[in-house]
Amino acid sequence: MPNFKKYNYNQDAMVVINFEEQIQPNTFEFTLHHLIDQHIDLSAFHEHYNNDSGGRSAYDPAILLKIILFAYAKGITSSREIQWQCEHNIIFKALSCDSVPHFTGIASFVSRYPEAIESVFEQVLLVCDEQGLLGNVLFAIDGCKMSSNAAKEHSGTLPELEAKRDKIQRKIRACLKEHKKLDGRKPGERERKKQLESASNTL
Repeated sequence: MPNFKKYNYNQDAMVVINFEEQIQPNTFEFTLHHLIDQHIDLSAFHEHYNNDSGGRSAYDPAILLKIILFAYAKGITSSREIQWQCEHNIIFKALSCDSVPHFTGIASFVSRYPEAIESVFEQVLLVCDEQGLLGNVLFAIDGCKMSSNAAKEHSGTLPELEAKRDKIQRKIRACLKEHKKLDGRKPGERERKKQLESASNTL
C-alpha cells in the first residue's frame, strides 16, 4: 500500500503573511492598490469626517475603496459578502491590511459617496483596461466581460474611447445599484447562519 504523508485539515496553523507581498505586480489588485494610494485624489471622501479632535477613529476611505472596488471586479456586490471576504480571503485581507469593516459601515460608505466611488472606479478601470489587466477579473454585471487584449480599440479614436468610457460607467452604476439592492434585502441563509454562530460564540 502506498505510504503517503499524513495530513489533517481540521487543525490550526500560525502562518506569517506579509500583506504587501500578496499584492503582486501586473494584477488588477496591484494597480487598484497603487492608484488609490499614489495617484487618485480622495479628498471628496473626507468632508463628512469630523473626528480630527476627538471621537472614534474611522476606516480610511482608501481601505474601503480598495475592498469595495475589488469586490465589484469579482462580481461581489453585497456588503455582508465583502465583510466575509475580508475575514477569509487573503487578497481582501491584504488590500484591507487585515482590517474587517462591518457590513453596515460598508453599506453606509457606498450610500454616502456613490458619485465619488463611480469616479474613482472609472479612473482605475480605464488604467487597468489600457494595461490589459481586466482579463483576469470578473467585471461582468451584465454577463459580458470587458475585453483585455491588445486590439486597436485600446489606442483608437476619440469616439471609440468615449464609447468605452460610457460602457465602463454603465457597468459601475449597475454595480452600485445592485449593491444597494442587496444591502436592502434580508440576510440570506449563510448570513443568518454566521450571525447565529457569532451570537453563540459570545454567550
